[in-house]
Amino acid sequence: MPDDLIAPASEIFDLPGLRAKLFDSFPEGAKESEIRKITVATLAEARDTGRKVIAEALAAEPFGARRTTRSYTWLTDGMVRLTFEVATTILHRLNAPTEGERLSVIAVGGYGRGEMAPFSDVDLLFLTPYKITAWAESVIESMLYILWDLKMKVGHSSRTVKDCIRLGGEDMTIRTAMLEHRFLIGDVALAQELDEKLLKDLFTGTEREFVEAKLSERDARHEKQGQRYMVEPNVKEGKGGLRDLQSLYWIAKYVHHTDDTAELVKLGVFHPEEYETFVQAERFLWGARCHLHLAAGRPVEQLSFDMQVEVAERMGYTDKGGRRAVEWFMQDFFRHATSVGDLTRIFLTSLEADHKKAAPLLERIFKRKPRVKAGYEVIHNRLAIADNEAFLTDKLNLLRLFEEGLRTGLLLHPDAMRLVTNNLHLIDKEMRENKDAQKLFLDLMLKHGNPERALRRMNELGVLSAFMPEFAPIVAMMQFNMYHHYTVDEHTIQVIKNLAMIERGEVGEELPVSTEIIETGINRRVIYVALLLHDIGKGRDEDHSVLGAKIARKVAPRLGLNKKECETVEWLVRYHLLMSDMAQKRDIADPRTVRDFAKAVQTVERLDLLCVLTVCDIRGVGPDTWNNWKAALIRALYRQTRRALEGGMEALNRENRGTEAKKLLRERLPDWSQSDLRRETGRHYPPYWQGLHVTAHAIFAELLRDIEVDEIKIDIHPDEDRDATRVCFAIADHPGIFSRLTGALALVGANVVDARTFTTKDGYATAAFWIQDSDGAPYETARIPRLKDMIRKTLMGEVVAREAIKSKDKIKKRERAFKVPTSITFDNEGSDIFTIIEVDTRDRPGLLFDLARTMANANVYIVSAVIATYGEQVVDTFYVKDMFGLKFYSDSKQKSLEKKLREAITEGVRQANS
Repeated sequence: MPDDLIAPASEIFDLPGLRAKLFDSFPEGAKESEIRKITVATLAEARDTGRKVIAEALAAEPFGARRTTRSYTWLTDGMVRLTFEVATTILHRLNAPTEGERLSVIAVGGYGRGEMAPFSDVDLLFLTPYKITAWAESVIESMLYILWDLKMKVGHSSRTVKDCIRLGGEDMTIRTAMLEHRFLIGDVALAQELDEKLLKDLFTGTEREFVEAKLSERDARHEKQGQRYMVEPNVKEGKGGLRDLQSLYWIAKYVHHTDDTAELVKLGVFHPEEYETFVQAERFLWGARCHLHLAAGRPVEQLSFDMQVEVAERMGYTDKGGRRAVEWFMQDFFRHATSVGDLTRIFLTSLEADHKKAAPLLERIFKRKPRVKAGYEVIHNRLAIADNEAFLTDKLNLLRLFEEGLRTGLLLHPDAMRLVTNNLHLIDKEMRENKDAQKLFLDLMLKHGNPERALRRMNELGVLSAFMPEFAPIVAMMQFNMYHHYTVDEHTIQVIKNLAMIERGEVGEELPVSTEIIETGINRRVIYVALLLHDIGKGRDEDHSVLGAKIARKVAPRLGLNKKECETVEWLVRYHLLMSDMAQKRDIADPRTVRDFAKAVQTVERLDLLCVLTVCDIRGVGPDTWNNWKAALIRALYRQTRRALEGGMEALNRENRGTEAKKLLRERLPDWSQSDLRRETGRHYPPYWQGLHVTAHAIFAELLRDIEVDEIKIDIHPDEDRDATRVCFAIADHPGIFSRLTGALALVGANVVDARTFTTKDGYATAAFWIQDSDGAPYETARIPRLKDMIRKTLMGEVVAREAIKSKDKIKKRERAFKVPTSITFDNEGSDIFTIIEVDTRDRPGLLFDLARTMANANVYIVSAVIATYGEQVVDTFYVKDMFGLKFYSDSKQKSLEKKLREAITEGVRQANS
């Protein structure tokens, strides 16, 4: 029995004892069905006991992953072996077997390697000498029925040795599975023959072909799974995951004919400390996978948000330092995933040196090597260091290497990377304060047009954290929410990549304002350093913008910026969320919003810098975070603020804007009579003219033109400029109208992203809502008639929104792990006319309706609502008056309303989780 398991082998599966128990329990002359039934019952009990023993042992030693995988293998081996014995000695006993009636059971794939997670597949090869006989067929069939009855997911094939060689030559997946075969039970000689033939007739001489196939398979897998920085990674298939480690195993075994990765140290492929990194990464990733399977109760490989919380707890992580246990766990996960990438590069270098892997494609196409500076050479089209000792005599070379990589466009040779990693201690205080080093570092961002390449490689090799120790805490740091798609360090690099794209003129059509700002001229040193430092304060108890500004005050001078530049960087880091918050959480049609923002920004230079930073920051959050909606808001806020800063605050005057809006409407309605136009322009109060675009003014003019007292008029059209569908209502005004409208929209599954409601002087409500479907996209034209019909039915009272909405208002299981504290604030300064109520809480489908209904019942008149969603978190901002048209100044009124809103949120969450 093996002795390297997580618990004693006999407690997991007592093979001799169970064999005796099983064979003693078969009655004399029992039928096949009865024997099968007894076998399944006995083995199922043993399986359940074994699984329980393993799970308890792993819970007591959460990182004992390798011994756990061997334990599940031992348990599975025992069940397969006993099943074979029952099939061959009881069910289909042969007294005088012929030469052809031999059968060998071989484990292949991950099971063959002896690595099994709790719910791994069981891959079996049934090996026969020649064409399969009736006896072998019966044995295999009986075995499979028993294993299936034991709820084992069995992948199986029946082949001869010749079949294995032929099929392995044609199919790389089969060849890989054969590479990891392991004899379980049956005819030993047959299994030995397979061993010899595979090595001689299939593996030898085809090393390069195998390596190329595995590497292209890996690239395709990464493309499909996403990068290792994605926040819901796949433990098995993702970049830096177990499959990458297994690829190293496969290649090592195929090329170096060894099962033992420790041999790779003796062969000079890995240094001992690199091999230790390999062992630690494997231990961690296997631990995460085993706990993930056990937590889910099935073979799940994706670390979804809800599973991350549970796996972190199972692996012993706890909350500390202002961060949740799950965030510490995921930071370790990403660090190990990065290590696996580094090890893969090192391994591939050794293969290139042995010519087991073809040179990179570019090298094969262009024979002429690029010219490199003295001290460097080009090996396999990668930038290598000519003399390690000479290179290390000047520690600034640790930065110059990256500059030469950008200058030549060459990838760094893994041996050069290894040299850098092993000498990070040279990047000390003296070097950080060296003016030439500072210039070199800044030039990596400013000079070569693709700074993200250098920064990403420097980050992965530890150079970025060594040169700027303040960066180290955010390396591989995950923000546990649905909004951020990347770790904090990768987000920072994505943000800088976005700025470089704007500078290269690649997104001029998509980002006209930012492109114009860059082309007109901007302090590049300031914007690049501000982007590099904008999130450096993340992950502590303190507000990350405030802490980041303190860190920037120390770091910016050390990067070679002058006093004025340092002050601007500090301001940008401190207020890097200001423009985003103003644009997304406030009504920018209210002149007070723009006035307050202009006062905070003070200068056009700061406005330009902050605008570019904001755009890059939002675009760097994730692939689909930036959209036309956010673009329109940022653009409008920028242009209005610039006008105010250049032309004075009176440019924001309500009256001026009203006059301009009415003039535009008259131009938009050339067929209307003067009396109809006078009636239309005179029926609305001033906020209406500032709050909507002329397009909406024209729609409402048509809706109101011949409206009857009890009529409901609806106009639904795509608003392509905002990536949303615009819904305009004209309806007789009455208390609670906003609540009824939000209920109707919630019922059709619409996400409201913005809303404006106004009352005309003659008693009608004009309400404009911008909505998106559940995927965050505008409604397709074909869906609009049904949408309109359903909204109308709800408003006519044919459907009671409050009841009908309950089935839609559910929080998905994977999203329940998020904790979003509720914050409710009242602001009487942010608007001249209204109280601004900001509700920051957990998003869910029926939330806006609940809040609007609660306010309606408390006699609160909602004029507009601005909705900003950040993954699972939402900030709903309401511009409101009381029933007398006044602000909510009274402290007691505010507290009473806050209490009611909190109760509505709590009750809604309870129902959504039920």
